[in-house]
Amino acid sequence: MNTTPDTTPDTAPDTTQHEPLTTTPAPTTWPCLQAQDAPALIDFLVDTVGFLRTAVYEDGGRVVHAQLDWPEGGGVMLGSYDPGTAAETCGKPGTSGAYVVTDRVDDLYHRLREAGVKITGDIEDKPYGSREFGIQDPEGNRWSFGTYRGEPRPGPGR
Repeated sequence: MNTTPDTTPDTAPDTTQHEPLTTTPAPTTWPCLQAQDAPALIDFLVDTVGFLRTAVYEDGGRVVHAQLDWPEGGGVMLGSYDPGTAAETCGKPGTSGAYVVTDRVDDLYHRLREAGVKITGDIEDKPYGSREFGIQDPEGNRWSFGTYRGEPRPGPGR
């Protein structure tokens, strides 16, 4: 009689269909900012600009962490202003800036203009191939929206 324990799996290998991997790497750089009125800034970025409210964590009426995703990729993190940690983390409200890539730059520009958002740079074609514009959010942060996805990464040996 064989007394060696059977280590053969009782089930077949997992053949569940998973979402295919993409060749575009997931964003690993996330702009972060603090806001005097984080719930209002979140509402502005979601309801007016078009970010997706992915996660909002609150503690005692303060937003301790929010993740807003851009539908075309990437996102931002933000929270309620904490003067004790502002210099160590995200800085003071109204001092941040971010560039957001979009293929719908003209539609977004017209929608934000019609919504009364403060436009800081009219839409224009740039010499480096981008079409872009800028806005200022209610906290004073600067946002640029454009078609520029960056230059191709250098190949091996560069």
